[in-house]
Amino acid sequence: MSNQIQNQNVKQKYDLAERTGKFGENIIEFVHTLPDNPVNRPLISQLVRSATSIGANYMEADGAESKKDFQHKIGICKKEAKESMHWFRMIAKANPAKAQDCRILWKETHELTLIFSTIINNSKK
Repeated sequence: MSNQIQNQNVKQKYDLAERTGKFGENIIEFVHTLPDNPVNRPLISQLVRSATSIGANYMEADGAESKKDFQHKIGICKKEAKESMHWFRMIAKANPAKAQDCRILWKETHELTLIFSTIINNSKK
């Protein structure tokens, strides 16, 4: 995984744009494995919207015109990540056979939430 430490003393540099982009791609691949039925359709739609917008909003934050704009866009990234966590919970409930896949994606979403929280806190200093 891209967020592992290569050396105990030197942390790997993170490419958050790549990580959020790959996350969006993983979501697209995941939803293609879900059955098409009346329960899943709205859940899939909501998840795709919130999860893929994380990367889009991060790209906007990266090009922010001010510190305030940057903080706002990163805040949206965090909000969309938290919303995605909710949709994973609902999809796991609706598709018990996919619960483990949801847990893995939920974990990545949770890590992104923590990263965005740290960015927000550090940008206020």
